[in-house]
Amino acid sequence: MSLQKKPPVVAIMGHVDHGKTTLLDFIRKSKLAAKEVGEITQATAAYQIEHKGEKITFIDTPGHAAFSQMRRRGAKVADIVVLVVAANDGVMPQTKESIKIIKEAKVPFIVAINKIDLPEAAVDKVKTQLAEDEVLVEGYGGKVVAVPLSAKTGEGVDQLLEMILLTAEMEGLKADPEGEFKAEIIESKADKFCGSIASLMVENGTLKKGMEISADGVTAKVRMLKNDLGESIEKALPGDPALVLGFCHVPQVGALVITGGSDKTEEAGAAFAASLVNPKEESKLKIILKTDVAGSLEALLGCLPPEIQVVGQGTGEINESDILSAKNLHAEIYTFNLSIGGSVEKLAETEGVKIKNYRIIYDLVKDLEERILKILVPTIDRKILGKAEIIAIFEMKGEKIAGAKVLEGKINKKGPVMIKRGEAVVGETKIVSMREQKQDINEAGAGMEFGLVFSGKVDFEKGDMVLSYSLEEK
Repeated sequence: MSLQKKPPVVAIMGHVDHGKTTLLDFIRKSKLAAKEVGEITQATAAYQIEHKGEKITFIDTPGHAAFSQMRRRGAKVADIVVLVVAANDGVMPQTKESIKIIKEAKVPFIVAINKIDLPEAAVDKVKTQLAEDEVLVEGYGGKVVAVPLSAKTGEGVDQLLEMILLTAEMEGLKADPEGEFKAEIIESKADKFCGSIASLMVENGTLKKGMEISADGVTAKVRMLKNDLGESIEKALPGDPALVLGFCHVPQVGALVITGGSDKTEEAGAAFAASLVNPKEESKLKIILKTDVAGSLEALLGCLPPEIQVVGQGTGEINESDILSAKNLHAEIYTFNLSIGGSVEKLAETEGVKIKNYRIIYDLVKDLEERILKILVPTIDRKILGKAEIIAIFEMKGEKIAGAKVLEGKINKKGPVMIKRGEAVVGETKIVSMREQKQDINEAGAGMEFGLVFSGKVDFEKGDMVLSYSLEEK
């Protein structure tokens, strides 16, 4: 055994739009954010940089709520976490969730207080809010390092990198390049030109071209090895991210990668093929779900309405087999971040199969929720749980906020709500956040006045009613 110092693997975590990808963008001097749809990261990726002669590997994890499982994987493979909190927004829902994940993983972390270049930035306020969530930074009764910075101007970024290297030194991060090979799949997908490919993080040993590896029974002979810049390399050492071409099927995200083949290869291949068409019990809406990468597929499957029956799933472009399966199963095809070929589109039109493609994941989920609600109307009663009147409307950072007063019952953040204007329902949605004065709340009772933000673009006016309800079978 020859333990050697290895680059720290750092997960970037935090709330959506708090500047995680922009921070990596500045560090790498590239334009990652401009390549993201809506500038929101929607697949886990890894990038390696060098600072003062030392390598650091970053894992960028999505901030939206749909990607909870992807963030959990990021914390699992990381040696250090950088929790990004915007100085103008402060602690938000995914910030709180990230803190919980970090604590569960028991991984050392650094707080990066971003956007200090903005006039409304309030660094001390952020530190106070963190203390309320039991994250005590230096100067506020704790030892957690907090680095104020601006991912836009670069102020404080060097200090953050130095703190990462100092934390890594204190943790004594080591691995054996000559030891038993071990890695973890951090992303995977089917590519029409290259076949099944996967991004992985090397934890121990060395990955070389020509090696035979296995990820939970899905085998590969490493035909091509690339680094995070897409350059061909001969080997990847502990702490290095690598792109592998040569898997016989798309491996499961989060799978442990070891050397050698497996007698489970055929079984895994059959299971993967069967997953593309796997009818279950009857339901109101059947769909075939195809996505660009396995992480997106996992995230979507984790947040679809329970009334949706997924009769087929997979990664990679829609093909003729998907169209014919959808026709035979009386299903619709929902895709995320995929291009649809002209011949496939023509076949779908001929066979009467609907294909809906999305570039933003929560648009897909919202549309399915609305479809289900319309389908269930004849057999489902809405039990009204609470009623509130919108008494004021505010705008903050381009976001429309409703000020409301509960007239009867309770308004619950977790349940669905409808917006009524007179006798007409003008919208059905969910509540993203509720606040009484400056405190986040999950429920508001009769007589309470509170502010709320709805999911997506919702048409509401002063005087509209917000009805919280549950669905019950007739």
